[in-house]
Amino acid sequence: MLLPLLPNYKTGCLNNLVPLIFKSLGDDFRKDKGRDKDEMLLENSWLPREVLEASQVVLLVLDGFGYNQFVGNIDLLPNLSEFSRSKIFSVVPTTTSTALCSIATGATPFEHGIVGYRIRVGAKDIMNVLRWSKGPKDLRQVYAPESMQPITPFDGKNIPVVNKQEFLGTGFTTAHLRDTRYVGTRVISSMAVEIKRLLLSGEKFIYTYYDGIDKIAHEYGFGSHYFAELKFVDRLVGEVLSSLTPNAVLLVTADHGQVYVPDVAIDLGSDIMDKVNLLSGEGRFRWLHAKPGAFNDLLDTARDKFEKVAWVKSKLEMIDENLFGGSPSHEVADRLGDVALVASDNVAFSDPFDVGELKLMCRHGSLTEDEMVVPLLCSKFEN
Repeated sequence: MLLPLLPNYKTGCLNNLVPLIFKSLGDDFRKDKGRDKDEMLLENSWLPREVLEASQVVLLVLDGFGYNQFVGNIDLLPNLSEFSRSKIFSVVPTTTSTALCSIATGATPFEHGIVGYRIRVGAKDIMNVLRWSKGPKDLRQVYAPESMQPITPFDGKNIPVVNKQEFLGTGFTTAHLRDTRYVGTRVISSMAVEIKRLLLSGEKFIYTYYDGIDKIAHEYGFGSHYFAELKFVDRLVGEVLSSLTPNAVLLVTADHGQVYVPDVAIDLGSDIMDKVNLLSGEGRFRWLHAKPGAFNDLLDTARDKFEKVAWVKSKLEMIDENLFGGSPSHEVADRLGDVALVASDNVAFSDPFDVGELKLMCRHGSLTEDEMVVPLLCSKFEN
C-alpha cells in the first residue's frame, strides 16, 4: 500500500498562501514591514516570482482542480498552460470546507477548527458544514459560525471577495469570509467585470472562487462534461486576464483534487455499525464515533476489514502524526471521530444518513496525490 501524502503546514501549503501574498504586497499588508522582496523569495521559494513583482494580485480558487487533473488535461487549457506552474499541498482532509477556511484564515485545520465536511457538534449533532445544517434544520442560531471558526479571515483586512450572490449570508460564508467586502455575482460572466472594476479602483488583493469543476466531476466524472467545463474555465481565465491592470497578476490554485470512484460506496456492515454511535466526515475520509467501551474492538475490526483499501487510523494517531496541523483544543478534538477510514484505493465508505453523497462519481477527502496536490499557477507579469 502507498503511504499517505501529508502536507507540511510550515511551507508550500494552502494555509501559507494568503499570508505570503500579503507580505509581497507591501507595508499595508505585511506584519514584517520593510523587508526586502528578494529576501522573502529566498525564504519562500515556492511563491511565484511574478507575485513578488506585482503590486496587485487576484487569487482565483478553482474548486476540485487538482494538479494532476491540470497537467493531465493541459491541451484543453490554452490560457492556463501559459502560466508559470508549481504545485503545493492542500490540507487534511482534502475537502472544500476545511481547505477554504485554511486559505482565508492562513491557519491549519486544528487552528481554525473546521475539520471536515460533516463534523460532530454538541453531544450528538452531525453538521453539514457547507450547508450549516443538520438535515433540513438550519444550525446558524445553535452553532454560531463565528464561534465554530474564530479566526478573522484575511487578517481582518476587509478585502474584496468576488463570489456567487447565493452564498452570501450562509453559515459557511460567515465562517470563512466574514468581515470582507462581499461582491456578489448572479452570473459567472460578471466575475471578470467586477475584478476589473476593483483593480481599476486600486485594490491590491482580490479573492475569487469558482465551484464548477468540482460540481461537474462529482456528477459526471472525468468525461465529456468534465472536458467541456475545463474549456469553459480556461475561457473564464482568459476573461479575467483581459481585465488585469498592467501591475496585476492572476494567481490560480485549488482547494483539493479529485479521484474517480467507479463503484458505489462500501457498506460498513453490521460488525462495524454495531460498535458505532455516529458517522461523520465523507466517503473518502469517514469518521467512526465509537459507542462507549467499543473503541478498541472498533479499531481492530476496521483494520482487519478495510486495511487493504484504506489507511485506518485512530484520532490519537492522527493528532500525533500532525495530520491537521498542531494540537487541537478540547472543543475541536471533540469534532473528530474515534477511528478514521481514509481511502487509499479508489473507494468510498457509505453513511446511510448522508444519502446525497452516495451518487457521486468523483470524490475527494483522502490523502492520495490526486487529492492532496493542487496547482499554483501564475500569469505573466507585464508592467
